[in-house]
Amino acid sequence: MPGQTLTESMTDSMNEALSTVPAIQARGLTKLFGDYPALQNVSFDVERGEFLALIGHNGAGKTTLLKLLALLSRPSFGQLTIAGLDPADDPIALRHRIGLLGHNTFLYDELTAEENLHFYGSLYGIHSLPQVCRDTLESVGLTPFAGELVRTFSRGMRQRLTIGRLFLHQPELLLLDEPFSGLDERAVALLESLLGQAHKNGTTIVLCTHQLDLALKHAKKLMILHRGKLAHLGAIEPARQAETQELYRRFVG
Repeated sequence: MPGQTLTESMTDSMNEALSTVPAIQARGLTKLFGDYPALQNVSFDVERGEFLALIGHNGAGKTTLLKLLALLSRPSFGQLTIAGLDPADDPIALRHRIGLLGHNTFLYDELTAEENLHFYGSLYGIHSLPQVCRDTLESVGLTPFAGELVRTFSRGMRQRLTIGRLFLHQPELLLLDEPFSGLDERAVALLESLLGQAHKNGTTIVLCTHQLDLALKHAKKLMILHRGKLAHLGAIEPARQAETQELYRRFVG
């Protein structure tokens, strides 16, 4: 670019090269529990900014794969890179770029809503943390309850605070394990809105579910696991919905 220094030009070239590196690249991922193969030789790419739905029946290997992607578990065999980086080199730095929403809220009952967010924000090294916590509480509709202990919260309030925790550090990669299960209507609407905005802003999202309608509604790409193996991987195309439903019936039931 005219007027750029050599250093600026090199930085732009590096950033452009990095933007072409897949957000997730898996080659031959296998996870054994004793002699049982929960995941068998799974290979796939997820490009930056893609919204992937991961579906399969219970025991298909969905949660096992999600734990590998979240760096909560290591593969028995195979290779995994996140944003082109090997998790073994600096797992802590990579975890700062990942947001995980699972079955556990990971909230502390004896802390207030604001203290919970402040605790997680400090782990992520967020700048201007008090303001970020206030903005997050406002985004999930909990500003009036910032100083209340979480143990006094209703289930719906806990759900919304958990969603706030997920987006607190603006992760580049969101990993969601059955995120809509058990949510009340307000929390569902909030999560859908935040996911839509995150996807629009270029966040990579992996949604783990056993519900095809959720996959078709939110995702642009579909992966089906069956007995720990990759059964299908491809774009979600409205014109081929009948074919997708047949694949679902065949491998998920």
